[in-house]
Amino acid sequence: MNSRRKELRVLLVGSGGREHAMAETLAKSPALSALFIAPGNPGTARCGTNVPIGAHDVAALVTFAREQKIDLVVPGPEAPLVAGLADACAQAGLPCAGPTQAAAQLEGSKSFTKEVCDAAGIPTAAWERFTDAPSAIAYVRRKGAPIVVKADGLAAGKGVVVATTVAEAETAITDMMTGGALGDAGRSVVIEDCLVGEEVSLFAFCAGETACLIGAAQDHKRIGDGDTGPNTGGMGAVSPPKGFGRAEQEAALDLLVRPMLREMVRRGTPFRGVIFAGLMLTENGPSLIEYNVRFGDPEAEALLPRLTSDLLPALQALAEDRLDVAPITFSNQASVCVIMAARGYPGSPEKGAVIHGVDTANALEGVRVFQAGTTQNMAGELVVSGGRVLAVCALADTVQEAQKRAYAGVKAITWDGAVWRTDIGNRAL
Repeated sequence: MNSRRKELRVLLVGSGGREHAMAETLAKSPALSALFIAPGNPGTARCGTNVPIGAHDVAALVTFAREQKIDLVVPGPEAPLVAGLADACAQAGLPCAGPTQAAAQLEGSKSFTKEVCDAAGIPTAAWERFTDAPSAIAYVRRKGAPIVVKADGLAAGKGVVVATTVAEAETAITDMMTGGALGDAGRSVVIEDCLVGEEVSLFAFCAGETACLIGAAQDHKRIGDGDTGPNTGGMGAVSPPKGFGRAEQEAALDLLVRPMLREMVRRGTPFRGVIFAGLMLTENGPSLIEYNVRFGDPEAEALLPRLTSDLLPALQALAEDRLDVAPITFSNQASVCVIMAARGYPGSPEKGAVIHGVDTANALEGVRVFQAGTTQNMAGELVVSGGRVLAVCALADTVQEAQKRAYAGVKAITWDGAVWRTDIGNRAL
């Protein structure tokens, strides 16, 4: 691809709130000539052209990209990357701003990540991997609680149980390994010590051994107020996190990301793309919880509205395995994102309810509503189609004002069975 070409035809892969936020951000770029989103949602349809191809259908995505003379493929979720989307794009001569299948193991396999951390000397919780439930249960009984049980494979953010009792850990092991609760993802598990501290999400563009800081956010993973109830894919986020400024973020890159990049190069599987390092700020310093190989969700919805530079050239450079672009810059404003979910999430969410008030919320000062688990019915009404339904985000000069605006947006939206946390942003105040 000619890197000097100004007008780019872009295929964005995914259908969630993250992809809606990315679509809005990319649509602002003067370098964009056409934006396709596969499969997209009713929100992304306002930013470009939705294409009825599933994010997992790698072959169909590549075929479409070739037919449409796409200049850049931008993966949103992790599943197509773990399935080899970047590799298939490379074989077809299509630039893709994401890691190879081998490098995507950093998210596709918890035990792979732990092995990389150990080899690179990266601080992380002590761990063991198990392929049979009795051995895992015996280990938990020896170690005691609290303890963390993780499905080794991809589980859409639902494969982690922070068990406060041995019994809770045993139930998680049984559900994952013998009950098939997470399918193949839970056939093997990683059990690790429970880290204590503030959890933050760090993002960087990476190519080879080089990392360029994007920024940070703080997710709220548990379903209930006060961090209670089961883990979810994320119930809200704040950017920037309190007490984790630019200097601390750069130091964390040196400690937790750049050594990983060197180890991946040493293994012959260099990483290229967006790295999302989930880390715990312990009393002994930052410690790695996990890597993700893409923007976070809902962190992207909180982070990207603060962006003041052009995202598209940065993604184009990544696809060409370089990072020689203008720095990524953000406003000094705070962002608060509140997830509105369907009743029953993260278990069996109730679907089909008609959603009202999204346009009203979007009209409020500083508020943006990103759609995630939505679709349209035959009457053209917006309806619930997933667990996490909407990401109601707000920008303001202070976290307190951003929180106030976000919850005003939430209040404007209604459907039967809507649930949300009421304390997103409290820890940053």
